[in-house]
Amino acid sequence: MTCVASPKDVYLYEREGAYIPRVGAVHDLCGYGKCSLGVAIPVLSAAGCDVCPVPTSLFSAHTLYPEFYMLDTTDMLSPYLDAWQEEGVELDAVYSGFLGAPEQVASIQRLYREHPGALRVVDPVMGDGGKIYPTYTPELCEAMKGLVEGADILTPNLTEAAILTGIEYRGQDVDEAFVEENVEALLAMGAKTVVVKGVDHGDGQIRNYVAGSGIEALEVSGEKLPFMLHGTGDLFCSSLLAAVMCGRSLGDAVDFAGRFVHDAMVVTQDQPEHAMRGVSFESRLGEVAKLLEA
Repeated sequence: MTCVASPKDVYLYEREGAYIPRVGAVHDLCGYGKCSLGVAIPVLSAAGCDVCPVPTSLFSAHTLYPEFYMLDTTDMLSPYLDAWQEEGVELDAVYSGFLGAPEQVASIQRLYREHPGALRVVDPVMGDGGKIYPTYTPELCEAMKGLVEGADILTPNLTEAAILTGIEYRGQDVDEAFVEENVEALLAMGAKTVVVKGVDHGDGQIRNYVAGSGIEALEVSGEKLPFMLHGTGDLFCSSLLAAVMCGRSLGDAVDFAGRFVHDAMVVTQDQPEHAMRGVSFESRLGEVAKLLEA
């Protein structure tokens, strides 16, 4: 890659005075087990954003539970967005995550057309640990590739990068050259900046890589805790976007998101049934609100 600037110097949103930006959050809504809109709404609200949800599906609980109910909301999205258009709703960012059907990609692309100046943030939620989530069909995985082009921030883990690029998944312990191969492929597909999450060399650190066309790659690392939790990816991307919407550089936003997820996971250990319940971030939301102070 041509190295002309560090991602720490890449600013994707300039906050102006007391203005409260609007974020269209295109995610599922989960009744139990904290993830998706249940994370995005409070985290972005704490950052002083007006969060406008676009629910892609409704779940009784997240998909790690053996029993869950899912309602596909595809049929309502077109009239839902028609009403927004009629009312003249304006968005400063479009933030998408878990989708329920291939046709929902077109709804996100519609938002891009109707809000051409909005920041495009794509968390391609499709799987982890080399496994695709049970509700994701091959057709939906293929359709997700259509959101890579034009993404201002794309935040795949290594599993999702493999699905999007077709490069073989090689586990979490991969070298920098393999990460760069994935990044270059995603940039060639049209992403503007890419954050590859969750590289693990088994040394007690978790690494996120930030790169983009014409900017120098950056590694941001932090302590890896000895347990995993559902919903950490949603929390990472939501807190990253929160920092960006507060005027932080991309590199600083990735660093903030990693620290915020870590701190929330520490709190979570003391909660009952935390392995399935999800990340208990609520008591740490003050860290997000402090982003508004500077």
